[in-house]
Amino acid sequence: MKLKSLLTLLLLLCCMSSFADEGMWLLGNVNKQMRSTMKDMGLQMPFDKVYSPDHRSLSDAVVSFGGFCSGVVVSDNGLVFTNHHCGFNSIQQHSSVEHDYLKDGFVSHSMEEELPNPELYVRFLLRTEDVTQRMLQDVNRDMTEDDRMAVLDSMANVIITEMAIEDSTLIGVVDAYYGGNEYWLSVYRDYNDVRLVFAPPSSIGKFGWDTDNWVWPRHTGDFCVFRIYADKDNKPADYSPDNVPYKPDYVAPISLDGYKTGSFCMTLGYPGTTERYLSSYGVEEMMNGMNQAMIDMRGIKQDIWKKAMNNSDDIRIKYATKYDESSNYWKNSIGKNRSIKQLGILEKKRMQETALSQWFKDTSSSDVDLLPTLEAAYDYRQASNRALSYYIESFLNGAELSQLALEILNFDFEADEESVGRHLNNLIDKYENYDVEVDKEIYTAMLRAYQTEVDSVFLPPMYAVIDTLYDGNIQAYVDSLYSHSEMTSMRALQRYLEQDTTYQIINDPAIELAIDLIVFYYEMNQYTLESNELIHKGERVLTDAMRTMNPQLTPYPDANGSLRLSFGSIKGYSPFDGAFFQYYTTPKGIIEKAKRNFDDPDYAVNPRLLELFEKKDYGRYTDENGEMRVCFISDNDITGGNSGSAMFNGKGELLGLAFDGNWEAMSSDVAFEPNLQRCIGVDVRYMLFVIEKYGQATNIIDELKLK
Repeated sequence: MKLKSLLTLLLLLCCMSSFADEGMWLLGNVNKQMRSTMKDMGLQMPFDKVYSPDHRSLSDAVVSFGGFCSGVVVSDNGLVFTNHHCGFNSIQQHSSVEHDYLKDGFVSHSMEEELPNPELYVRFLLRTEDVTQRMLQDVNRDMTEDDRMAVLDSMANVIITEMAIEDSTLIGVVDAYYGGNEYWLSVYRDYNDVRLVFAPPSSIGKFGWDTDNWVWPRHTGDFCVFRIYADKDNKPADYSPDNVPYKPDYVAPISLDGYKTGSFCMTLGYPGTTERYLSSYGVEEMMNGMNQAMIDMRGIKQDIWKKAMNNSDDIRIKYATKYDESSNYWKNSIGKNRSIKQLGILEKKRMQETALSQWFKDTSSSDVDLLPTLEAAYDYRQASNRALSYYIESFLNGAELSQLALEILNFDFEADEESVGRHLNNLIDKYENYDVEVDKEIYTAMLRAYQTEVDSVFLPPMYAVIDTLYDGNIQAYVDSLYSHSEMTSMRALQRYLEQDTTYQIINDPAIELAIDLIVFYYEMNQYTLESNELIHKGERVLTDAMRTMNPQLTPYPDANGSLRLSFGSIKGYSPFDGAFFQYYTTPKGIIEKAKRNFDDPDYAVNPRLLELFEKKDYGRYTDENGEMRVCFISDNDITGGNSGSAMFNGKGELLGLAFDGNWEAMSSDVAFEPNLQRCIGVDVRYMLFVIEKYGQATNIIDELKLK
């Protein structure tokens, strides 16, 4: 028995070992060991200068940008650096055929020229607090998942209400960590007046487009500049011409000294979601379900979009943001499934679970049946979960007609005036960026593809209509739907808002279809209810058991959109035998890619930029060899949402912005691979070169704290 227990422990240590550069750490929970490790690796400032709830610190310069990206404050007048792809939607909204900021870029030479973005906000973290004890005080293991969630929601509301009474301008969020075994309160303040200041042309900010996405070596100038505005008391305020530039608590200094291989690098940002504690059954379901559905259905949709965008500047501008957002997750899913297979992630997870099963037996744990029960629950919902994934991608995230119909049907006239106005503007914006003929082609393609991917029991009612009324002709059905619905234009919205008595919205065929789709979606969910409860509880218990077995390790919580710190070193890597990738790129690579792909518009280079490259007119933005670096990589641990995250050196000076991961380690959301995983950043010196030399926006440069 002792020998078996020892072997189990050794296997666990092998499977669960962590690395110094692994982890997206909560700032309020970085222990002495991790602080010491950071110091040994090159951190030259006390940790309370990185984060402190009691006084100004580096983290005060870091923002959540729009709730989907990150950014960093770089001037006393509220300038924010973030990624071009994070600001892409704002750039697109201001673009037209006459003022094509996507193609040509945007430069404001004064504050008066900056462009407002009503839907955009930035969020500052003020403090965090461990509220686990309060959250779990009325929870017990015998509760159903629904009862447990009701108790947790109730307590979270109490905690948030207490905070709001303290200060009504604050926003409180209680987040679950370690699968719901710990809870932390994060206290934020939002600023809603955020204006576009500078955007490079897409030939810089999106250089390489889909082909280079998630791939190193990279040569993309993925950045843009915004400014935060506040009222005259420096407090949050909605857009007003009377607002003034925000005065930040902390401004990130910018390093012109650069880095070398082995240099310390620290990333601060708001990573989205990781699932590193997920069971092998959950990972396998993700691969075959949602990931594969995205790969298949978005691939079809994007091909239709791309063809239409290439044939029309008007459609290119309308669909630029939609295509960008869709293709990012599409390629991510392709890379993730590929890496999980190539790196043997499922096998490693199964080794952990085998060791865990033995540990349960050795300790006579009451959870000895946990893994068989979890596996059976995943098996039971396998077919329905896969069908549900394809259903979501095909119909709820597919053609826009049903999405528009549902949004109009759910328009809340009883909401406050501000919410009604915001919702209405959002709908108008969607119609202005909508093309009926493109959408018809999407709907037809989705109907055909979904039918081939799922069992007939998961076909929604419209397929019976197609068979009986249209003799199985999907194209005829779609033509009839679009020709008889008023939802294809803002005319339906206008008549509905005006309460036109001659227009019965409930009888519009697009509304009828949208209702049928939602009803069928809920019916499909019924297949998974029993399994869902077992899986939610099982995954939480599994996470807790893994931590209990290995108390000597300091596991970090999965990312969940809260502010995190990661750290590591700038270094290259070997993606496969016989190859080694350098840790930075230069303009030489841009020129080489442009020549090699001379007939591909995704690699087009602006002539003025080429002229600057040829003259080597880099100003003060070169390294010690007179080269200018474009992008660089480190082994920092990041994921989606980290886009726009500040990458700092050991002195807390800005080196660049994180904007991507690498293709060889796309499985990083479920497992960290230290030898392969890399964070791709755009060098701040290339950003400044583009602003000053290409954009001639010296007014922006003059605001920055350059070191």
